[in-house]
Amino acid sequence: MPQPLATRAPAKINLTLHVLGRRADGYHDLESLVVFAGTGDDLRLEPSDVLALEVTGPTAPLAGSHADNLVMKAARLLAERVQGLKVGTFHLTKRLPVAAGIGGGSSDAAAALRLLGRLNGLPLSHPAVREAARLTGADVPVCLEPRARMMRGAGEELGPALNLPCLFAVLVNPRVPVETPKVFKALGLQPGQGLPATAHPALEAPLPDALLALLRETRNDLEPPALKMQPVIGEALGLTGETDGCRLARMSGSGATVFGLYDDCGAAAKAGQQIRRLRPDWWVKATSLR
Repeated sequence: MPQPLATRAPAKINLTLHVLGRRADGYHDLESLVVFAGTGDDLRLEPSDVLALEVTGPTAPLAGSHADNLVMKAARLLAERVQGLKVGTFHLTKRLPVAAGIGGGSSDAAAALRLLGRLNGLPLSHPAVREAARLTGADVPVCLEPRARMMRGAGEELGPALNLPCLFAVLVNPRVPVETPKVFKALGLQPGQGLPATAHPALEAPLPDALLALLRETRNDLEPPALKMQPVIGEALGLTGETDGCRLARMSGSGATVFGLYDDCGAAAKAGQQIRRLRPDWWVKATSLR
């Protein structure tokens, strides 16, 4: 009997998110520097003849039905493209908040494809794996190999992996869901219309201070519409930015998760404790980003 396979599905953090405009096909063209956190969900695959999913963990009740879960969607898409694909029961331990702008579901789906690839001897570069990732969701391809990189287009254009310095962070989610399509709709761009703003600065392999200086020249263009939809995001940004030693506070993705960056893990941990004391009902996690 084959042994179970396991992997981590780390949170995806958009350090930057520039919206260039809306394409004729309705999708938005983006430029985003993506990194991955030391915290995330866990996924285990127990090989068997039947494809199934079991979800447990603190945020499992919010993860939706099994039929709609992106783990199952990714697995089915791969099975449609690989004849005789070996499958099994996925056991997902859900810790990340959902609809939170940190790619929890997308990272779970990418983790499922990694495990199925290992079980079936398929490299992540296999066309069927790449196609299944693309069709599962816009953020799934960047989560397949969770390393820092630039993501462009509607998520389909991935730059090379970047050797960025470790960033120490606190992640803060006020436990309000934000629907990504509604945030993009609130931007109000028509097909073919661009968003007038400065270009994303070029990224080299900087030292921590240089990276922070570069990040201050960037933005998240989805922050303003998300704030209008969920004003509590502004409160999360304010509390995070006011913590001792916070070098930058910004929203990730389409929200509602906010991140704060710090000089060391101690400062990030103290910031997390401070925010938890003020808002004990929020999801707060000190972590590292790479």
